[in-house]
Amino acid sequence: MKISTRGRYGLRAMIDLALHEDEGRVTLAGIAVRQDLSLNYLESIFSALKRAGFVIGTAGAQGGYSLARPADQISLQSILEALEGDLSVFEEADIGTPIRAFLKQHVWDVIDREVENTLYATTLADMVKRIQLQESSAESSAL
Repeated sequence: MKISTRGRYGLRAMIDLALHEDEGRVTLAGIAVRQDLSLNYLESIFSALKRAGFVIGTAGAQGGYSLARPADQISLQSILEALEGDLSVFEEADIGTPIRAFLKQHVWDVIDREVENTLYATTLADMVKRIQLQESSAESSAL
């Protein structure tokens, strides 16, 4: 499985949005600066995320983005599917010989299920909690 730049940047941006949502609407410019991402690329990503129903965009001076539903209801898998489509490590065209079919069933499908289960079980809220815990641990150890 190879997740493209679009998927990786999309996850970073959505986690950033969830981290800063309590501050009100979050601007793409703010996300771009904090995550060192191209603003133009983020606009394209957020257009897809808006179409998929993950974010709500508001125009104007007080505009920005917010999550369309709570962070604990948005899995990493659903975000990646919206941005990437199929995440399988296996391409159906690869079934041609008995060994390829065997590998598909006993290796590639197993990998796909494990990755999918992990990504479905992990929400934006989980990521926010982990980041906050990591930051508080780092602050504690610095003292």
